[in-house]
Amino acid sequence: MAAQFGRRLRKGAATTAAAALAVAALSASQAPGSTTGDTGRQANAGASTSAPDTAGATGGATGNSPYYTDLPPLNSPNPSTGPTASSSSIGTAVARGEAEAGIPATVLDAYKKAETELRSAKPGCNLPWQLLAAIGKVESGQARGGDVDAEGNTLHRILGPELDGNGFALIKDTDGGKYDGNSQYDQAVGPMQFIPSTWAWAGRDGNGDGVKDPNNVYDAALAAGYYLCRYGWDLSVQADMNSAILSYNNSQDYLNLVMSWYEYYRKGTHSIPDGTGTVPSHRSDDGTSGSGSGGSSASPSPSTPGTSTPTPSEPTPSTPSTSPSLPPTATDTVDHLEDAGTATLTAMTGDAFTKKISTRAETVAGRTVAKVRVRFTIVGSTDATFTGGESTAVVATDSKGVAVAPALQAGEKTGDFTVHAGVVGRTVKGVDYDATVTARAADTLALVNTTALTCTPGGEFADQVQTKATYQGAVADKVAATATLVKSADDTSENDQGPYFKDANGNAVRTLTDLQTDANGLLTLPKLYADDTTGTFLLRITTTGGATLTVELTVAAADSSASPSPTASESASASASASPSASATS
Repeated sequence: MAAQFGRRLRKGAATTAAAALAVAALSASQAPGSTTGDTGRQANAGASTSAPDTAGATGGATGNSPYYTDLPPLNSPNPSTGPTASSSSIGTAVARGEAEAGIPATVLDAYKKAETELRSAKPGCNLPWQLLAAIGKVESGQARGGDVDAEGNTLHRILGPELDGNGFALIKDTDGGKYDGNSQYDQAVGPMQFIPSTWAWAGRDGNGDGVKDPNNVYDAALAAGYYLCRYGWDLSVQADMNSAILSYNNSQDYLNLVMSWYEYYRKGTHSIPDGTGTVPSHRSDDGTSGSGSGGSSASPSPSTPGTSTPTPSEPTPSTPSTSPSLPPTATDTVDHLEDAGTATLTAMTGDAFTKKISTRAETVAGRTVAKVRVRFTIVGSTDATFTGGESTAVVATDSKGVAVAPALQAGEKTGDFTVHAGVVGRTVKGVDYDATVTARAADTLALVNTTALTCTPGGEFADQVQTKATYQGAVADKVAATATLVKSADDTSENDQGPYFKDANGNAVRTLTDLQTDANGLLTLPKLYADDTTGTFLLRITTTGGATLTVELTVAAADSSASPSPTASESASASASASPSASATS
């Protein structure tokens, strides 16, 4: 009841800053985990500031601006693979087409890139990109169905209503109209609906162009990620996720709605071309139109998301007419991609590929196109990745229209795979590149032992056989090898007599498999033993890659005919003992 009363206040009586304060305080009292002491969770609509410690003074990131209330389909794209929020907290989904599961390519890329950066910058936050997607859906319908260019800039302004205290918070202009074009009052701006006073400290440069622009989906998604990760929140903990969402827009209904979309996207989604996404039609302000705020609805939305179902006859909002369409972008002129001289892509397991993929963007007339974002995607059963461990990479074409993918890194799995190059945000002819990962190999084996390897019948060889493997002159580590005692140089079948190894039970074996060189390319074989057969025997060692080495082993009886010559003292002693002593003859 209190929540309903709060909504009536916002729509009817909240014409002053004091009334807005009352609404915010009442909403906060209904929000789970909300406090009046934590900044970013208070909705004091009567003041604005650029200081991060008072973010809540404007009602979170959005100033509690209106948002889309459409709920996801009843049937999720895929079965759930983990815990979900209770049905009481996420409401009842409406029946809509499965197209809802698709997220425009550039928008989806922005969410995933933001997650990747936050995973490194704030690992304890555990930000899932699906949460950004849920907020983006609720705030702007995924940038109005992906109404962005390949660089992530919105093609038409996405603005919330004037925050003039007339049914909304009162926030006077803080940016001189820089972002919202309004020099009198602030308005929520861009795909993630930041108010300018919050963007002043929360803004980020997500696409590396040196500009922090809330109208760019890469910048906005990254800023939203950092915003949700402040205060040491761990978003893998439900209570912290609730607090973070409420800090974005302090409303229990908003929390329920975002969690509903978060669960939906977490169970499965896919990329669709920019500009083809579905646009929501119901808003929390019951159809009150803001200036270009992603469209208004001709019919009111349900007062409480999850308790009412919109009728199919309700119209979808039209594209805002407050901003003219921009001229075609560079991406719009691309007709196809061409290979730009990529060499054969092959590497051994664990190695980096020495060659990189180069792709050129061209018009239908064959002219090159600069500043086009190309997405490279690894496809197939492989654990190969791009540098950094990612399976996708997005690179802009240079002044010659060429995009060079990051270096590929082979995993431990051998075999073929494909790298697909496509234009971000466009469905045009791409290029597929074949790549191969082979087992580690050696092309040369050399014997390390410097003395002859000999043994007496029934004895044990004093030295173990040791070899060193190289490949193109470099150490060949982790290379598989086999050692076999063969019958002769011409007959490489296993010998049944002569030297042998021992297995774990002490039995004679004359073939060893599953051998591997160490980090220095060295291969040290187990001890060798000899049976009673004498002669010269051959040990043949081979490696992956074709390196072969034959080692001679000699088994010979000890030479008993050779006796050492007596020393002079031994001869004198022998003569003395053979002659009668002086005393004996006297």
